[in-house]
Amino acid sequence: MTDQTATATSTEPASADEVVELSTLIVGAGAAGARTAIELAQQGVDTDEFLVIGKRDHGDAHTTWARGGINGALGTHDPEDDWAIHAADTIDEGHSLNDPTKVETVTREMPERLRELDDWGMDFSRTSDGEIDQRYFGAQSFRRTAFAGDHTGESIMTTLVDRAQELGIAYRENVMVTQLLVDDGRILGAAAYDMADGHLILFEAETVVLAAGGYTSVYGRHSSRDDENTGDGPALAYEAGARLMDMEFVQFHPTGMAVDEGDPEWAPWAGRLVTEAVRGEGGRLYNAEGERFMERYSPDQMELDARDVVARAIAKEVEQGRGTDNGGVYLDISHRDRAFIRERLPRMFARFDELGVDLATDRVEVAPTAHYGMGGVLVDDAGETDVDGLYAIGETMAGVHGANRLGGNSLAETVAYGRVTGAAIADRIERGSLPERDRETLRNRAETQFADLVALTDRAGEHEPRAVLDEIRDCLETSAGIIRDEDGLAAGLDRLATLREKAGSMAVGDRTSRSFEYALDVGFALTVAEAVLRGARERTESRGAHFRRDYPETRESWERNVVYARDEVGAMRLEHDPVDTPGERIQRALDAGYELDYHQLE
Repeated sequence: MTDQTATATSTEPASADEVVELSTLIVGAGAAGARTAIELAQQGVDTDEFLVIGKRDHGDAHTTWARGGINGALGTHDPEDDWAIHAADTIDEGHSLNDPTKVETVTREMPERLRELDDWGMDFSRTSDGEIDQRYFGAQSFRRTAFAGDHTGESIMTTLVDRAQELGIAYRENVMVTQLLVDDGRILGAAAYDMADGHLILFEAETVVLAAGGYTSVYGRHSSRDDENTGDGPALAYEAGARLMDMEFVQFHPTGMAVDEGDPEWAPWAGRLVTEAVRGEGGRLYNAEGERFMERYSPDQMELDARDVVARAIAKEVEQGRGTDNGGVYLDISHRDRAFIRERLPRMFARFDELGVDLATDRVEVAPTAHYGMGGVLVDDAGETDVDGLYAIGETMAGVHGANRLGGNSLAETVAYGRVTGAAIADRIERGSLPERDRETLRNRAETQFADLVALTDRAGEHEPRAVLDEIRDCLETSAGIIRDEDGLAAGLDRLATLREKAGSMAVGDRTSRSFEYALDVGFALTVAEAVLRGARERTESRGAHFRRDYPETRESWERNVVYARDEVGAMRLEHDPVDTPGERIQRALDAGYELDYHQLE
């Protein structure tokens, strides 16, 4: 639990109801966490020595919501593609703020990781000769996005869970970590509670891996489930002494569902993703006046330009009065045959069919939706943070994506770094380089945290946690959305200070209640929201997903990462770090200037 919600004073120590001793604790049971655990097992680490925990039911990870595809330079259709061109596309899309070593790690890993998933039984879509099929995705030079219809994330998760079960990997569901336990710059374990019955759990662990997702649910219109991606991972790491990086860069996916939120049938779908695969298969965007408006903004790449370009184009169309009644534009793939749509986009077709919309004949309303945080925890090449023994991977980490993420790279990052980090931890265990447990310090740290959790339980207050969380979302949506400026960001920080006061007076239920979980989410969201607002105010330029109306140009002097650290009194301090230079092979690919010819789809 972050310090913003731990406002109740605890007078008595509180002991754990359960103590679990491990070598490695993996927090997060999506693709990144699952692949880390698989690597540990495959490297020979005893499965009794590590554990994967998740906040939701087994297999119900947010990975399942990633639909469009996963990148890797297999060259199924375009044999001239290779990992270095994939890396160049990633850095171009990231506007040169990516960590080139991490980009190289992911892009070099991915062809083998795709073949590995195939070997483990993933149901990839296939070419006529049985190869893994690959499709176009926005801002990519070649067809390198492998996919399973439009349910790629779900298929990856099924494949990884099946593989983990084959290896006998242990998993616990409905467990939420509230604080990482640290002493003298090294990890000791984690405090948590069982969300089903409320009992307090102490995990003793020499290494902890945060694979807990990102932070885009701190926005009003977002593509995540409301109770996920609320910033748990970055906030837990930050409070433990790790640094964050690039938190100002939030990707707004161009095509979230724009709906009448007054209609109970449609309201639950607000902001939910209409996969980029729809545009990858030829979907077109039209404004309310029937104009194919991307001709104005990107006549060469059209709907398959970078996500930030398309999202801002939609926002401008709406701002200039050419939007739909629900504040969006139209996405239309009806020029494709019905059989093609049903084969290539089965989940999308079924979703809209259930809502009475036929994708083969009807257009759908879409608008930008907060989808992915490029920022996260600052880590080294193996995924380790500033805190000895604490790792962060997947959307929890920063570095791979720079100022804007290439579509199809999020799933790639999870399995690539899952393997890399798992191998690094396995090597550390084999070398015997893990520190001895300091149980006395660990128990003392845990007792303080558990006392705070007990004090938070059934606490009286004026404000409902869910309402406070929704106010934080509105604050960021209003002040740090697609288009930002100094006045809005300053107002957002002022409003956040008021919301911190409200967070100190929340009415909280018992530890099995949603209000208790939301109270913890408020703490995480406040940390993340402050970082986003401060970073966006600090970066006086426009780059990638970060657009400042008052500083619309990209400035060479800002080719730097913004790093966030806690100072001695707990305040957030911002620093600037230079970006490393890409390796020779990636630089050659950058200099070659590869680019997709969109009109191949026409």
